[in-house]
Amino acid sequence: MLAEEQVNIGVLGAGPIAQFAHFEACQKAFNVNLYSICDVAEDLLERVGSAYAVSNLYQDYSSMLADPNLDAVIIATADEFHISASLMALEAGKHVLCEKPLGTSVDQILSLKKAQQKSQKIVQVGHMKRFDPGIQSARNFIQTEMGEIQAVKAWYCDSTHRYINTDAVQPKPIMSSGSKKPKIDPRADLERYYLLAHGSHLVDTARFLGGPIATVRARLSTKFGAYCWFIDVDFENGCLGHLDLTVAVRMDWHEGFQVYGEHGAIVGKTYNPWFYRSSEVDIFRERTGTSTRILGADGHFYRRQVEGFAKAILERNETEGADINDGEASVRAMIAIRESVYNNSVVALSEVSGVV
Repeated sequence: MLAEEQVNIGVLGAGPIAQFAHFEACQKAFNVNLYSICDVAEDLLERVGSAYAVSNLYQDYSSMLADPNLDAVIIATADEFHISASLMALEAGKHVLCEKPLGTSVDQILSLKKAQQKSQKIVQVGHMKRFDPGIQSARNFIQTEMGEIQAVKAWYCDSTHRYINTDAVQPKPIMSSGSKKPKIDPRADLERYYLLAHGSHLVDTARFLGGPIATVRARLSTKFGAYCWFIDVDFENGCLGHLDLTVAVRMDWHEGFQVYGEHGAIVGKTYNPWFYRSSEVDIFRERTGTSTRILGADGHFYRRQVEGFAKAILERNETEGADINDGEASVRAMIAIRESVYNNSVVALSEVSGVV
């Protein structure tokens, strides 16, 4: 049963993303208890359990799910294991917050949707940028003041210097040779890996601001080890869109968005997420001829995300977290982008199938 005003969460996977983000987020969240951790690597499990003072440690996922005091799980594993781990959690009656992408094929996600509908448990996807206060201020303006949207431009350009930056601010991860790895190295196909790892963020931000995407037309340039996608988008509401996904630019981290609307415009600059710095978002109101920017002092997106997940469980309110339909739409968009590149065509998200 749920503890009063607090959710007992277990984390599946004790690798870098859990260490960099989810463990600390759960410890800092006011409505969450970091209740248990599961990882097949015994040495890693013992070390992170000690570091985060967690006594409920499991090498077997089924055993963790069998604990009646566990309310929900965060799935922080490799992409290949997301769907199977989510299905097991739903079958055990647990709520799910799954790292992005939710899956790698449409069929996988449709099977998960059936399980979610049957269980009536909450499934959210780790698109933590939805909890960036700057991006939230942009969405609020769009929904309440902007009127009709004309165009959305968004870009996500990873930097050749990113690891110099992140190594300086992140803790050194605890590693283990016994960790479970996918059968095929995800980085063996860099085009697919970059689209899943980074494109999912870009697509979700575009959808969060501009609404559902109807079609895409994508081009890909691969030069000097860099991958650059330019993607023309038609949103369902008639808004035009252009997305730029580049890995990696020969410059600093370059991420942001512009939105043009009936009663104003938005210009946003987003920082490397590991700096925990809110986006700088300038909102121009045509009515007053002025621009405003929220401070966004609380930029811990992962903690805000898990608090939103717990609130959704406690209040049965989805909040602003990405739900299972958002997860499906993101995967459909990435499949459509790949298909568009190779067929040189406009691709409707509603018509795609197969695997990213």
